[in-house]
Amino acid sequence: MKSIVSILIVLIAGLASAQEFNQFDANGKRHGDWKKNFEGTRVLRYEGKFNHGQEVGQFKFYKNINGKAVLTATRDFNGDGTAKVTFFASNGKVVSEGLMKDRTYIGPWKYFHNNSDQLMTLEHYNSSGELDGDRIIYYPNGQMAEKTFYKSGKLDGKAYWYAENGVLIKEYLYNNGLLHGKASFYDKAGTIMVEGVYRNDKKHGIWKYYENGELKEEKDFTVYSKNPYKKKKN
Repeated sequence: MKSIVSILIVLIAGLASAQEFNQFDANGKRHGDWKKNFEGTRVLRYEGKFNHGQEVGQFKFYKNINGKAVLTATRDFNGDGTAKVTFFASNGKVVSEGLMKDRTYIGPWKYFHNNSDQLMTLEHYNSSGELDGDRIIYYPNGQMAEKTFYKSGKLDGKAYWYAENGVLIKEYLYNNGLLHGKASFYDKAGTIMVEGVYRNDKKHGIWKYYENGELKEEKDFTVYSKNPYKKKKN
């Protein structure tokens, strides 16, 4: 008899505990602590807290790996519609982090090298989720590899590429997403190899080619368009 009573107490306690999760308020909105499993399993999919339908605090999201819940992301809600989001690899290492509004990336985002805490990429997004501002890529040793600038999702302005020893090896000029302006290429010692001009993403004018810093060849990429109004000779 005592064993039956003990079992009933455990079952009632379990039901009471279960009722603490996944509740709704009087208006049918999620309220309080929530947990959801992957469909047809007991593997946790996410957990977090709602305040009358609004996410608050930290939410945790998981992947189902061989029947085990493995943390894949966290969202820390700020109360203004934005959340700090962190993505994780299956070994628990941070892959990337930044701000989101709904599903839109906003503000600065950081991406990290595999199996390292070293920053790999730093990007900036506008309120529409477009790249806007500096985008910098780093080598595993921390040296800058690329620096570009975006305006409303398109490359714009000067762009630089560096060798792992910090020497500038390429520089371009972009305008509204297209190569437009002077371009230069250098070897790993910083000696000029090629220089010329792009116009609307195509080589234009005289391009110069060097060997050991000395000019060896020039090529003319100027495109001469026909004048449709020019009269033909009789």
